[in-house]
Amino acid sequence: MRIGIDLGGTKIEIVVLDRHGDERLRRRVPTPQGDYAATVETVAALVEAAEREIGARASVGIGTPGSPSPRDGRIRNANSTCLNGRLLQHDLAVRLEREMRIANDANCLAVSEAADGAGAGARTVFGVILGTGVGGGIVVRGELLVGANAIAGEWGHMPLPLAEGEDLPFPRCYCGRRGCIETYLSGPGLAADHQRRTGRAMTPAEIASAARQGNAECDATLARYEDRLARALAAVMNILDPDVIVLGGGLSRLDRLYRNVPDLWRAHVFSDSVVTRLVPSAHGDSSGVRGAAWLWPAT
Repeated sequence: MRIGIDLGGTKIEIVVLDRHGDERLRRRVPTPQGDYAATVETVAALVEAAEREIGARASVGIGTPGSPSPRDGRIRNANSTCLNGRLLQHDLAVRLEREMRIANDANCLAVSEAADGAGAGARTVFGVILGTGVGGGIVVRGELLVGANAIAGEWGHMPLPLAEGEDLPFPRCYCGRRGCIETYLSGPGLAADHQRRTGRAMTPAEIASAARQGNAECDATLARYEDRLARALAAVMNILDPDVIVLGGGLSRLDRLYRNVPDLWRAHVFSDSVVTRLVPSAHGDSSGVRGAAWLWPAT
């Protein structure tokens, strides 16, 4: 049995997979906001409860915002800022008395979708999270690309390409920089852009619903979002040239992205033809947590 944990900004999810990848158990609880000790205890309690239910001890993989530093193992670059500077892998290993494997949540999405999801069989998969934050993960021929500095795929903190006009002024990112892709393409970034342009505070779900009902301002907000997403993905495509780009996270549910963004990115991709596919994750909200479980091979 393999346990996967998706440690998100608003929820913590656990899944138990058997050796064939079939799901045996799933639970979801709210994330303790801004409380590191409570977060560690919540994860540990979920694991212990799951093991009591399945009647077996399991391996545990964790998908987390940010990633452990290769220098000292402390979490860095997490938009759940209470994790930054913490020895999450060590603290959970001590609490649960076993080895842990941990990876960036977008890496877990990419692993899951490349293994048995929307990217199965593709040579190069770029997995994208568009949610509370923006992240990316790269799988090449079935292997997760981590990189020399363990930051491969961190496109959310690249500057938005070709920013001008309505992209300005550059919003400030929690990381201390301005104009990061995350400040435009995350859920909070979409909501903030709409409020800046219209003066009205709306959630991404409310914006999408109103756009479907013909609201011109909301439709314009989503059109700006699509143009920015196309520019940002084109920059990745010009370097990585993936076979498939898989979108996960709450904003990946916007069906119009898959119709509109590939038409828009053609103007920015350095090729006379573009065959890269843009697809939603096959496992939906479950992809990251499944990928965390897949950090351990079947035995």
